[in-house]
Amino acid sequence: MARSRSSTTRLLYTLRSSIYPSSRSPAPSSPITALLHLHRHYSAAPSLRVKDDKDPWWRESMNRVRNIGISAHIDSGKTTLTERVLFYTGRIHEIHEVRGKDGVGAKMDSMELEREKGITIQSAATYCTWKDYQINIIDTPGHVDFTIEVERALRVLDGAILVLCSVGGVQSQSITVDRQMRRYEVPRVAFINKLDRMGADPWKVLNQARKKLRHHSAAVQIPIGLEEDFQGLVDLVQLKAYYFHGSSGEKVVTEEIPADMLAMVTEKRRELIEAVSDVDDQLAELFLSDEPIASADLEAAIRRATISKKFIPVFMGSAFKNKGVQPLLDGVLCYLPCPLEVDNFALDQSKKEEKVKLSGTPAGHMVALAFKLEERQFGQLTYLRIYEGVLRKGDFITNINTGKKIKVSKLGRMHSDSMEDIQEAHAGQIVAVFGLDCASGDTFTDGSVKYTMTSMNVPEPVVSLAVSPVSKDSGKQFSKALNRFQREDPTFRVGLDPESGQTIISGMGELHLEVYVERIKREYKVDATVGKPRVNFRETITQRAEFDYLHKKQSGGQGQYGRVCGYMEPIPAGSETKFEFENMMIGQAVPSNFIPHIEKGFREAANSGSLIGFPVENIRVVLTDGASHAVDSSELAFRLASIYAFRQCYAKCKPVILEPVMSVELKVPTEFQGTVAGDLNRRKGIIVGNDQEGDDSVINALVPLNNMFGYSTSLRSMTQGKGEFTMEYKEHSPVSADVQTQLINAHKPKAAE
Repeated sequence: MARSRSSTTRLLYTLRSSIYPSSRSPAPSSPITALLHLHRHYSAAPSLRVKDDKDPWWRESMNRVRNIGISAHIDSGKTTLTERVLFYTGRIHEIHEVRGKDGVGAKMDSMELEREKGITIQSAATYCTWKDYQINIIDTPGHVDFTIEVERALRVLDGAILVLCSVGGVQSQSITVDRQMRRYEVPRVAFINKLDRMGADPWKVLNQARKKLRHHSAAVQIPIGLEEDFQGLVDLVQLKAYYFHGSSGEKVVTEEIPADMLAMVTEKRRELIEAVSDVDDQLAELFLSDEPIASADLEAAIRRATISKKFIPVFMGSAFKNKGVQPLLDGVLCYLPCPLEVDNFALDQSKKEEKVKLSGTPAGHMVALAFKLEERQFGQLTYLRIYEGVLRKGDFITNINTGKKIKVSKLGRMHSDSMEDIQEAHAGQIVAVFGLDCASGDTFTDGSVKYTMTSMNVPEPVVSLAVSPVSKDSGKQFSKALNRFQREDPTFRVGLDPESGQTIISGMGELHLEVYVERIKREYKVDATVGKPRVNFRETITQRAEFDYLHKKQSGGQGQYGRVCGYMEPIPAGSETKFEFENMMIGQAVPSNFIPHIEKGFREAANSGSLIGFPVENIRVVLTDGASHAVDSSELAFRLASIYAFRQCYAKCKPVILEPVMSVELKVPTEFQGTVAGDLNRRKGIIVGNDQEGDDSVINALVPLNNMFGYSTSLRSMTQGKGEFTMEYKEHSPVSADVQTQLINAHKPKAAE
């Protein structure tokens, strides 16, 4: 191995000497150093770049692009961090706080409702320039009710910053966000924020990230002092100390490491090198040979390990106190990938959804994904991530999902709620287009290819509300608002209650629906009356049963005749499909043209179970036999036969009701722990974890959503306002026998009406 390594070094050195014979630099000590020399010379000499590179202009441009998202648990400081990034990069000229006394609010919280509540509701896009690199940033909400905004952002980003609170540590939504980052395979860096707060402990948070999030991570910085004494940071890669001076921390002063911290710096740097060596062979070679590791080698190794998603570098600071933001920006440039270093795949619709790897360069066919919609004064604004090719103003592009051809009349880059016009954009960029008629998740191409990008994961809504406009005259505006919100947000659903005729809106939580009702009032001037929140139950079956149903009707002229035989059985919980239909019929007892209508009948029947009228899921229907009549059989006859067969067989399958169960995390002072735990038991909750964090108890429990309405008020009264909780959807699970009887009895009077 040593021989091959030294021969590689000699080969690279010979190549370098042949290009630059006058260079008198000593021979490089390793292949990495030789490659770095070679890369620098190639960059400096444009005439010597690889001749196959037809378009050298875009390679340089794309190497200097970073698409990043900032995600975290609620109140970890994401929007505050983004505000500082915009200030230091010159995009804004003064800093405003999220709940600032000046009443302006943070730039990225552009919605009036966001500024009032002090939370982020919609993800907001912006771009900035740092050291000649263009950084596209999406600031996402931290509240679990707006989780779709995080999904949409991560789908189109190349890297992310996971913000963790140095006091709260890894919280429930931190785990959800990290899971989403894993799903979309997003390389990330972590930023431990709020080091100025009482009780700040970055090393506790780092250990939590390793245990709870299973992160292979290590700190690349250590703080100089904590809480009130937090003064600056020591960079473990460059071995420098950074202090932040000026009224807003804009002057970064580099000094030598304080003498009293040298021992700790040596220990933490060794820990960093060991962690990276575990996942990077090149650094492991240097580490095992006991050679001193240069800053450049360590930086290159961290970059390789981060991009390959094997390592997460951890940065530190306090965004509110203007410390540590500039080094974090340097870390984004150094360690997160440019668009060329990320593999993106599309599905070729002309070849039965064959997976195709996109080149990711402007030289290919234009492929873009619409990942977010907004309704503006002049029409719909669509956010596009361009994966390949070039998009120009005036181009005609094709919506692959609908087949429509559309002209790009206005193209721009977004800065929160303001738009800057541009003439063209290329692969790797995030742009906004006016006038595109599309839905969230649609793919656009130049028409030469039929590619669709894989769709985003959209969670099912868990809470419903009945809403209706107070005045009948405002019905048109009310409908317009609901249609717009449905297009913008895939987790927001609108339906009609067949019994009462009321409009039912469904979403991810009480706050989610509350925000939409408030937006209807503010943006469309429509007052709405709101009913009691309703839980989205489901029904399922627990055992197999057979059906054999003949639908026969004679009424003069052509009658109706259709017979279906088979069985229904449960699908194991957790499977991807909620309903399966299988035709196992041998022969032509039922002509093949009727089979789709038999399936349609069963699907229609499964939309409303006979217990409480909610959809039936995790069910497989298998057709084994049937009979038809040459004259009387029709599509309608077989569809009705399927519906009646389902209803006849359903009771035999021993159906049960499923209810949404929430994963709840509570943080309460220890003296209230017994009261809170007792209350959870009364709500039929199951406590699955109980940890101690200083003077607080952190309780993790699984509680049915039906028992959680109004819980925030109860928790405040039990804990004198000191307790806090977060909850997110976990799964649908069977209700107890007594609850099932209650629900069925409550449903009977409604059904009778």
